[in-house]
Amino acid sequence: MTSYNQAIFEFAQAGLAALEERASKANIIKTPAAESHFLCSWMATALKERRFSKLIAKDLTQWIRDGRSLGAGAQLTSLLTRIDNQYRAAMSNQQLGLSLERFLSELKAKDWIVILDAEVSTKLKLDSHGEYSLVISIKQYEGHIKDNNVVKPITLYVRANEQELAQVAAKHEILLSQGNKKASLIKHHKAYQIFPNNEQPALALLLD
Repeated sequence: MTSYNQAIFEFAQAGLAALEERASKANIIKTPAAESHFLCSWMATALKERRFSKLIAKDLTQWIRDGRSLGAGAQLTSLLTRIDNQYRAAMSNQQLGLSLERFLSELKAKDWIVILDAEVSTKLKLDSHGEYSLVISIKQYEGHIKDNNVVKPITLYVRANEQELAQVAAKHEILLSQGNKKASLIKHHKAYQIFPNNEQPALALLLD
């Protein structure tokens, strides 16, 4: 059965291959606007013909809408490249638990407040005075990592610049879910999730 990761990665690879084929042709306009128009049309045709898994149909619909309304501003080429790069690395990560430990160590070295020994089962507040902070419930931290691997989903409650978070996660080949403020149990923090084998059920947080 195709996973979301496989579906989105195959889609990105196919889109980049289509761009490369287009670029190899003579007398082709190669401006960002022309490239965006080509990709938008390619995505629309792919969606109509159901070339890719229905798991990414919602994403495709949104990107087509963005391409039509924003043109080159939709940055569709950049989007495919970022997906290709991040998912390629993350899908080959065989020790996600170890990666998480290194990720947390780097955040501590950057003077983040990192709390791993508190039970998080109800609404809480952390007095961090605006400092970057990350909290993982002790129950998940101690119970969802085994033999250097993540065996059950882990929720990270984070207060920080999201792109700085994304950069450190990508460095350690970790896919994080999109941040969700409504799902967070800690005030002023967003909830992010890590899944076993980096198998996110929806588009992961991407670097800009």
